[in-house]
Amino acid sequence: MSRIGNSPITIPEGVEVKVEGSHVTVKGPKGTLEKDVHPKITVSVEEGKIHVKRPDDETDSKSLHGLTRSLLNNMVIGVKDEFKKELEINGVGYRVQKQGNDLNLTLGYSHPVIYKAPQGISFDVPNPNSIIVKGIDKELVGQIAAEIRTKRLPEVYRGKGIKYVDEVIRRKEGKTGKK
Repeated sequence: MSRIGNSPITIPEGVEVKVEGSHVTVKGPKGTLEKDVHPKITVSVEEGKIHVKRPDDETDSKSLHGLTRSLLNNMVIGVKDEFKKELEINGVGYRVQKQGNDLNLTLGYSHPVIYKAPQGISFDVPNPNSIIVKGIDKELVGQIAAEIRTKRLPEVYRGKGIKYVDEVIRRKEGKTGKK
């Protein structure tokens, strides 16, 4: 029995949900998101709540049930309040600057790395060592944050690189001299 899929999603005030067959549109103050759900899963809106139902108790139906409910919940949360991921840059001379909508990353390479903001994503740079990725689509925000992180992965000996703010880098001890 899917515990996640069985709980209905409460639609907050200012958010409008429209279901047309297997196509769901969620419109809110921050923007609009659309999603095609799997044909096995039925989505209905009743009394200010979104209900997700499955046809049978097969394993794949149960998986799709919980997944669909989580995706729709993320859409509702995203159009009401934006999602954000925070990144931190560590290293001597490593920094970030915002140029229009794009990021100019100085990461110890012979050239600056320019990262262009895709549609629906905005960047905040509160100081030269931190980046905040914001947007209404949770999947896209996480993907963009992961792509920025891959420009210079955190290094385990000195901790240099780009990491998530809440990420803990396990440090290794370097080589020791001969005794």
